[in-house]
Amino acid sequence: MAEASGENAAANEKSSVRKKGPMGWIRRCYDWVLSWANTPYGAPALFILAFAESSFFPIPPDVLLIALAVAAPTRAFRFAAICTAGSLIGGCVGYGIGMWGMEAIGQPIVDAYNGQEVWDKIILWYDEYGFYGILLAAITPIPYKIFTIASGAAGFAFAPFIVASAIGRSFRFFLVAALIRKFGPSIKGWIDRRFNLAVTLFAVLLIGGFALIAILH
Repeated sequence: MAEASGENAAANEKSSVRKKGPMGWIRRCYDWVLSWANTPYGAPALFILAFAESSFFPIPPDVLLIALAVAAPTRAFRFAAICTAGSLIGGCVGYGIGMWGMEAIGQPIVDAYNGQEVWDKIILWYDEYGFYGILLAAITPIPYKIFTIASGAAGFAFAPFIVASAIGRSFRFFLVAALIRKFGPSIKGWIDRRFNLAVTLFAVLLIGGFALIAILH
């Protein structure tokens, strides 16, 4: 009993150190986001989180989506739809920031997340592949906020931007929901460890398939 108590104390101490370290504010945001899963306001919080993450908030909505879906697997697709809607509306705000408020708002956000390298990659994909480059950026697990702001600042046409966002965001969130609904809480660890890699590989195959169809026709 004393040994278990000591282990718990050590774990709590480590958690406290993580929260007070240089990136402790990220951990506090993460814990705050997760705390909404245990309240009646989980679904509205998910919408607001997805909205905010599309332009400035650091924690991806997948965190709360997974927690809510694990707690209520039969409502997983509903949560995915809420998450997608919030993300797309927030994406429009991010696009507007890039188009009309880049210097005052957009650039500080990009700098805060060290997003210049990602920004350059998005522009390169767009220059080389057009719409498919936008779609690849929307699906792969790059910071969505950088994608939305870069799209507005670079003058991407709004229609391809919102179509690519709708495909990319809905694919990501509904895939999470489908996995949890199918496999239950046991899949959570796999999602945490390998989901981004799986999404990236699927995106490459998807875009490659579209490109092959375009070449053949």
